[in-house]
Amino acid sequence: MKPGMDATMNHRIVPYIRECDFALRKPWVLPERRLLDYLLVYVQEGECLFTVDGVAYPFEKGEFCFIQPNSVNRLEGTTNTVTPFAHFDIFYSTTSDQSFPTRAGQLDLTPYQHLMQPRLDEQFQTHIPVKLKLSHPSKFRDTFLQVVEFWQYKDSIMQLKAQTRMMELITSILEDYIPANHVKQMSPQALNWITSYFSFNLSEPLSVVDMARRANLSTSRFNDVFKMQYGVTPHQYLLKTRIDHACDLLLASKLTQEQIASYCGFSDIHHFSKAFKKIVGITPGEYSRGTMGR
Repeated sequence: MKPGMDATMNHRIVPYIRECDFALRKPWVLPERRLLDYLLVYVQEGECLFTVDGVAYPFEKGEFCFIQPNSVNRLEGTTNTVTPFAHFDIFYSTTSDQSFPTRAGQLDLTPYQHLMQPRLDEQFQTHIPVKLKLSHPSKFRDTFLQVVEFWQYKDSIMQLKAQTRMMELITSILEDYIPANHVKQMSPQALNWITSYFSFNLSEPLSVVDMARRANLSTSRFNDVFKMQYGVTPHQYLLKTRIDHACDLLLASKLTQEQIASYCGFSDIHHFSKAFKKIVGITPGEYSRGTMGR
């Protein structure tokens, strides 16, 4: 798949939880094995040393380990541990019910290649670390513990709740690690409301945080999506909109510069004049007098 293509064009994201447990253990070792599916481990208590594809990662209380399919791993709890974990598929497969968590010593998975899940890093052409660094670790932890708890119940409703929570976890990982260029697959109309929103609220102290909340996006994701759709940052776009409106008012109204500054959302005349000259190249007074060289 070419970089920049949406992985879901070829693989639909539909989580399938295969196994979950809370795993209370004394010091322990799980010898090397290669995975067919994804493994997410939360070190709730104790310390661990997980070796993934030849690299050793120490884990302490409160950290998450994320291991992708086809990775060789050796897992060790160096103290008494509580390590809730989940084996799961991320991408839809008609053979998900035939796959399994591999056992210690299983390294040659040639007979089971048809069960191997695609890797997120390959599908999205990005690096997702073994030791996750999350934007909202507490929420991620609480959701994951719900997944493990709900999965212990075998009735359909509780397992559906577990699958729903797992989708939230996958979404969080994607939001934290998938490059911004992949959000271009969003609907072209995703932020079409923003121009009207700016126009009707020019005099208000608009913030990117408020706009991101209105768009149901994180602030960083909103900035990325906005720049891809409009070619500039939200702040640059808003400032240009304010200056354009100020230009109209300077030519077509008898308002004072102080009034125009206020109507266009500037805190004071000094801020207005400085921003105006930086963008237009002359002062508001020169513009209103028609000394633009046109």
